Amino acid sequence: MTTWPGHAVLQVPVPALEGVVRERYEWYDASLVALDPGHVHAHVTVLGPVPAALTPAQDAAVSAVCADTPAIDLELAEVATFPNGVIHVLPADPRPFDRLTDALVEALPGHPPYGGVFRPVPHVTIDATGPGVDEESVRRELATVLPARCRADRVELVWYRRGETRVLRRWTLG
Repeated sequence: MTTWPGHAVLQVPVPALEGVVRERYEWYDASLVALDPGHVHAHVTVLGPVPAALTPAQDAAVSAVCADTPAIDLELAEVATFPNGVIHVLPADPRPFDRLTDALVEALPGHPPYGGVFRPVPHVTIDATGPGVDEESVRRELATVLPARCRADRVELVWYRRGETRVLRRWTLG
């Protein structure tokens, strides 16, 4: 059996959906639950994969992007499903995330979103289709949570690997 080597991403925490998302992590793969108490599992990935150890120049570039990007007042209400079966919640306005991704791609050349396989759609992953789980069942479960509103005020560099998930670095937006 091969071991998943892990990966790092730049993400924006979405604390308004943390309870729902962390519950999914605990159910499906508790080894990915972060030991770091400051880690928010609910997030919008803005760029990944990226190096887990940024060079000083890369760190400075990400710092500059974050300093120039205002915090995002976020509303999440729409449940949708990607063709691969990933059920997610979309921000009402994806443009701030699109702009942040574009700026980070420019700051970290050679690290296109999702390895250049596809353009990211800003979203918070909730679940995946399977026995007893579909978009409608997730929509019903989230009826008391959505619409969710929060202020996205930081970007985090997060390492994901079974038993090792943790925040490596944080930058404040704005």
